[in-house]
Amino acid sequence: MMRPAHEEERPYGIEWYASDSDGVGGRLRDRPADFRVRERERFDFHPIETDTGDYPWLVCRVTLRNTDTNDFARELSNRLSMSRERVRWAGTKDKRAISTQLFTLKGVDPAEVPAIDGAEIEILGRAGRGLAFGDLLGNDFTVVVRDPDAPNRAETITTELESRFGGRPGVPNYFGHQRFGSYRSITHEVGLAVLRGDWEGAVMAYLGNPSPHEPASTREAREFVAETRDWETALDRFPNRLRYERSMLHTLVDSPADFQGALGTFPENLQRLFVNAAQSAVFNRILSQRLDAGLPFHEPVAGDVVAFADTDAPADFPIPDMDRLQRVSEGRTEVMARHCKRDRAFVTAPLVGTETEFAAGEPGEIERKAMADLGLEPADFELPEPYHSTGTRRAILLRVDPTIQHDPLTFEFGLPKGSYATVLLREYLKVSPRAL
Repeated sequence: MMRPAHEEERPYGIEWYASDSDGVGGRLRDRPADFRVRERERFDFHPIETDTGDYPWLVCRVTLRNTDTNDFARELSNRLSMSRERVRWAGTKDKRAISTQLFTLKGVDPAEVPAIDGAEIEILGRAGRGLAFGDLLGNDFTVVVRDPDAPNRAETITTELESRFGGRPGVPNYFGHQRFGSYRSITHEVGLAVLRGDWEGAVMAYLGNPSPHEPASTREAREFVAETRDWETALDRFPNRLRYERSMLHTLVDSPADFQGALGTFPENLQRLFVNAAQSAVFNRILSQRLDAGLPFHEPVAGDVVAFADTDAPADFPIPDMDRLQRVSEGRTEVMARHCKRDRAFVTAPLVGTETEFAAGEPGEIERKAMADLGLEPADFELPEPYHSTGTRRAILLRVDPTIQHDPLTFEFGLPKGSYATVLLREYLKVSPRAL
């Protein structure tokens, strides 16, 4: 019998821990310096003196301290009086951290770059295009755990993770709680409503749904709007800091039934995130059901779909190439298992979209059941932009062997893009996701 996940993780599909021991306890992010992350990118740029006609994008390395990536990009674009589309980055980072990553700014002279509180900006050079998610390889982390109850359990947990996943430590490649909202895990609920064509339900999932972890004034505002649908009075009740909610309410005051338009007040990347979160909730359910069924993660069974390794990635940082997929037949399981053992291939599960092809055999049954449990099918992702998604696949196992130091308890490790440090650390701490 596996160890059940924390009850607060279950709404977004995480049902199990992969290790059975009690956790070390403690908490993360006691201060920003306790959670450090630095991107690994593959992005070419040229000296700052390069002709701006061919290379109009200014490349900067930015270190943010206790500053959200989206907030920084908005502040930067506002200070430069330009569209936020002219500010590009490869990956969004957590706010309560010290994070270092690249940004590209289109048509900006170095002298124009402003000083911004919470940010150190280093001008590096110029590029012919802006950064995109595909330029991100992964991230390196240094994370301190404060006030652990039993720090010496860390090594035992590592041994358990080695035993479960074929002799090398790893964890199921779940989407962590940040994907769904650190304090209110509702982002996937908005996305699920969108996929069902329920735009009013999507808006109310965001405006309503009070959390016990929010200030009383915010809870009361959410309760009021959920009960009354009185958009104008709700504007007086929602605090100014809840700018997304207020933007939605302004739209509804002018057009009380324009729920799709209200959701459209979010930046496009956040609108897209709603559907991405719904995909992530399905993915988490697939992994939980696979654990429950006792299927391996480190090697395929017949019917699985594997992705071969990205040949352009560094040798010490293998990542899957989702353009190189193969379904595993009964006669090829041993061959593919050897590839997986050498990090030349990775077992995958779908992030479902319009073009998703499910696995065969028992893995396919699990994938279809996870969709059916939420009342979804691939055709539901045939939506207008930015909600439309063709889907992709994702590795189900996150291989990671952290370096662990004591006094204070500190974890150092690298992860491929799209994976969550907290998904590793939850196995060690076994605490509420809000402590992560």
